[in-house]
Amino acid sequence: MPSSKDYMEMDDKYCAHNYHPIEVVISKAEGVWVYDPEGRKYLDCLSAYSSQNTGHCHPEIVKALKEQADKVTLTSRAFYNDMMGPFLKKLCEVVGPHINDPKNSGIMALPMNTGTEAVSTGLKVARAWGYIKKKIPKNEAKIIICRDNFHGRSITIVGFSTDIEAVRYYGNFGPYTPGFVTIPYGDADELENTILEIGAETVAAFLFEPIQGEAGVNVPPEGFIRKVREICTKYNVLMIADEIQTGFGRTGELFACDHENVKPDAILLGKALGGGVYPVSAVVSTRDIIGPEVIKPGTHGSTFGGNPLASAVALKSLEVHIDDHLAQRSKEFGTYFLDGLSKIAEKKTILPIKDVRGKGLLMAIEFESDARHIVELFKDNGVLAKHTHSTTIRFAPPLIITKDQIDWALKIIEDVLVV
Repeated sequence: MPSSKDYMEMDDKYCAHNYHPIEVVISKAEGVWVYDPEGRKYLDCLSAYSSQNTGHCHPEIVKALKEQADKVTLTSRAFYNDMMGPFLKKLCEVVGPHINDPKNSGIMALPMNTGTEAVSTGLKVARAWGYIKKKIPKNEAKIIICRDNFHGRSITIVGFSTDIEAVRYYGNFGPYTPGFVTIPYGDADELENTILEIGAETVAAFLFEPIQGEAGVNVPPEGFIRKVREICTKYNVLMIADEIQTGFGRTGELFACDHENVKPDAILLGKALGGGVYPVSAVVSTRDIIGPEVIKPGTHGSTFGGNPLASAVALKSLEVHIDDHLAQRSKEFGTYFLDGLSKIAEKKTILPIKDVRGKGLLMAIEFESDARHIVELFKDNGVLAKHTHSTTIRFAPPLIITKDQIDWALKIIEDVLVV
């Protein structure tokens, strides 16, 4: 059997170097634990960027995958299938109470595959709604986004990133798609000022992350999301929440906007929706925004979006998230984990700690300088985490993690960090 070293060398030889992975090979996984080919065990504190909320290889989700795989896996949207409808019905029932629907037009969803596709779909919906419903003059629609955002890596999305090195790649992916205006994250006053400056009649949407994950788990000031809702309502601007990483209980509420009891006009979903076994994403909004007056046959599509296999998996994933009360677990154990990290930060550490922050089981330690070697030390001692923007290490274990497992991780983190 090939060794971890063999697999890494194979990747380096045959895969484009678009990632710089931590040097560990995962060959088996169950729950919060992953194993390398040599049998070493690690506690996963990344969860595939919050895709593994329900834990690796959740038996009910894997069972749904296997049973559906024996029936039918892909039909394309050229035909109906018997799984997409039940999945989207459940999705709309779960997400609908969290969507702003002042006209009571009803909740609808548009299924896709990856998070990037959900964002791209949301952008197309926003522009189409702007021209068709808001009557913005053609080719003048603006979408406001936030500095330090991460919404994916499509050619349009990278163009409105402010990450010059990694995402925009020093202009090597240009020219960039026009129509996007950047404001500081967490500054509601600047949002209103920008709407007024460029003209409210041309602004279709405000796209934002309730908590910026890739930027380093940036939590906005209290009241920001509530103020955004007021401003978007005032100027008839769509409030679009990218909950791809924060959704389905990751931050201690079903959706991160729930922390301020705010209902956006559209929610973008992915990652955990696929139960950690299959890529599933969706845009969930109202019939007024995403219905047949705005999105007509042929205007958007995906061969794999809403396929029977994805639908079966996502339906079961939704059931597990709700039935197992994973949002409540995230709130309870996230508070415990964050308290533990904060206590470690009070001690003298091998690398000075600048901040500890987070909500639910989405947490981060920010250091004063580059922390990749700290991530490697965690790995060597059995905890897998990942740095972002060099100085911040994110911790986001599966929501099924127990108190004893958190204690196990905290001891390793402390042993590595404390002098």
